[in-house]
Amino acid sequence: MPSPTFRFKQFTIRHDRSSMKVGTDGVLLGAWAACLSDVPSIASCLDIGTGSGLIALMLAQRFPQANIDAIDIDDASLQQAQENVDASPFSSKIFVVKRDFNSINEESNKYDLIASNPPFYKEDTFGGNEVRDAARHTASLPFERLISNASRLLSKQGIFSVIIPYGEAAAFISLCATEKLYLTRRTDVRTREKKAFKRTLLEFQKEIRSASSTTLTLLDTLNNRTVQYTELTKDFYL
Repeated sequence: MPSPTFRFKQFTIRHDRSSMKVGTDGVLLGAWAACLSDVPSIASCLDIGTGSGLIALMLAQRFPQANIDAIDIDDASLQQAQENVDASPFSSKIFVVKRDFNSINEESNKYDLIASNPPFYKEDTFGGNEVRDAARHTASLPFERLISNASRLLSKQGIFSVIIPYGEAAAFISLCATEKLYLTRRTDVRTREKKAFKRTLLEFQKEIRSASSTTLTLLDTLNNRTVQYTELTKDFYL
């Protein structure tokens, strides 16, 4: 059984009641999102499907000037995210809110950075745990709705960052283009050299510009974190 607590350098995450546990995908996105940004000032961030609050806390650490809205629909996750935020040094900057991103229909808030580790399993079979299934399957937040709402809520120079399965990347990029969100940065992620890519980190903006493309290998032949992965996460992992 995984530990109910995950310790980082500046905060601790309890995730035993959260619909989504602390995992590599969330850590990657929290460390990678907007890390090459030329946006003058990221003053507002939105974490869609915050779960335990991991990504919101990572963004709060990285962008000291920003306020972060962390939204979710699961009550147990929201309660635990709030507890994690309250126990952190960033409690005054993060606002944990029960909100269904599917049903957002106003544009009162504009965000400089929108980040999401979205549900991506499309299989018809579910695991039997209703809360966890909702967090993991696209039926709870279709990519089309995620992209459409993100486009409306993004500021003029804002950045939309996601991590999705490698095989979904081309379709996701096309869907974003239909909403006038254009790829500016891509990193394909694999566990080890010579293994197939499993995840893709993608970043979009409203302005067309040349897109960078890189790869990231997580582990070396001795099962240690690679230099590249270590450098990306050095401010978080103990």
